[in-house]
Amino acid sequence: MIKNITIIGINYFPEDSAIGLYTTQKAEYFTKKGYKVTLITGFPYYPQWRISKEYKSKPFFFKETINGVSVLRFRQYVPSNPTFFKRVLHLLSFTFGSFINLFKTPKPDLVISIVPFTSSILLGWFLKLIYKSKLWVHVQDFEFDIAAQTGLGTKTSGIFKILFFIEKKLLSTANIVSTISHRMLENLKRKSKKDTYFLPNWIEKNQMNAVNSCHPFSQSDKIKILYSGNIGEKQDWNYFIMFCEALDPQNYEVILVGDGANKSWLISKINKFSHVHYHPPVSYKELSCLLQSVDLHILFQKTTVVETNMPSKILAMMASGKPSLVIGNERSEVKQIFEKSNGGLFFKAYSEELIKELEKLTQNTSKSKKMGENAREYVISNFIKDEILDGMIQKVEAL
Repeated sequence: MIKNITIIGINYFPEDSAIGLYTTQKAEYFTKKGYKVTLITGFPYYPQWRISKEYKSKPFFFKETINGVSVLRFRQYVPSNPTFFKRVLHLLSFTFGSFINLFKTPKPDLVISIVPFTSSILLGWFLKLIYKSKLWVHVQDFEFDIAAQTGLGTKTSGIFKILFFIEKKLLSTANIVSTISHRMLENLKRKSKKDTYFLPNWIEKNQMNAVNSCHPFSQSDKIKILYSGNIGEKQDWNYFIMFCEALDPQNYEVILVGDGANKSWLISKINKFSHVHYHPPVSYKELSCLLQSVDLHILFQKTTVVETNMPSKILAMMASGKPSLVIGNERSEVKQIFEKSNGGLFFKAYSEELIKELEKLTQNTSKSKKMGENAREYVISNFIKDEILDGMIQKVEAL
C-alpha cells in the first residue's frame, strides 16, 4: 500500500505558472487525500530565469513545509542568459544538489519524477533501487526533442543520438510513464515499452468563475488582444511582431504579459508600436481576471514544435470564455482541440488571411461570444482538476 510519496522536479511553489503550478497542485492534492508527500526541488526561478528575491538569502540546502508538503530545496545555478551550454550547467547543478537531498527524504513507496529534467528520472531510479519503490515518470515536455526542434541541434547529430539513447534507457526504469497530450503519448510509446497513462494538465473549478471587474492592464476601449505566458524559445516571436505590424492601432491593443529568456529582445522590438504594451507576469490568483478582461487570446507556436509539448496556457485561455487565435503545427494536438471545441481560430502560419479572419471575428460579437462559450464548455467537459487527479490516485493505488 502506498503511503509515502516523493516527487522530484525542478519547478515548484512559489512558481505559479506552467510546470511549477501543476506539480504544486498535484503534491498538495495527494497531501489532502492523506498521503505523506516530500518534494525534492530547486529554488524558484521561472519564468524570470533568476532566483526569486525572497529566496536569495536562503542557504544552498533549504527545507520548508508548504501546505503540508515537506519541501527539500537546493539552490541550483540559474543563468541570466540561458544558452544551450548554460542550460546544461543548470541541469547538472540541480541534479547534483538533488542527489544529496535524496538521502533526506523518508523511505518512499512511490517516486514521481517530473520531466523536465530528464535527470529527475535518474534520481527517481536511484530511490527505486535503494527502497524498492515504484517509479512513475511524468513528462510535461520532451526536453531533448524540443531542443532539436527549436534549433539547438538536430536529432541526427551525435550529441542528440546519445541524449535520446540515455532518455530511452531512463524511461525503461519506470513502472509507469505518463504525459499531458495524446500526441505526446504516442511519442512516449515510441520511446518506452512501459505502461503508459494519459495525465493532462487541468483547470480548477474556481478558475471558471465569471469575473465582473476589469483588469488594470485592459482599460482600453479598443479591441484587446492578449498573450500571457512564457516569452521563450517555443513561441514564434517573428510572427508576433508581424501580427502587431498588421493591426490597425486605432482599433486594436495588444497586451503582452510574461517573462522569459527572450523578454529583453522582444521588448526592444515592440517599443516602436504605440498599440502594444508589455506588463510583468501576474499571480495565479490574478490570472483569471486578466484572461476574462480581454476580447481575444493569441498563441504563436513555432511550427517545428510537435509531439513534444502541450502549452499549459491553452486551458486557461479557453476557460476564460474568450476565443483564441493560434498558430502551430498542423499535426499538433492544439489544432485538434480547437477543431473539436470550435473555440477559436487555428492557422499553420502567419498570413494576410489570418488578419482578415481576425477582423471578421472581432467585428462579429455574437460569433466571438459563441466561440468563447464553446472553448469554456470544452474545458469543463475534459479538464477539471479533481476528476483528473482522482483518476491518477486510482492508478497509483493499482500499482
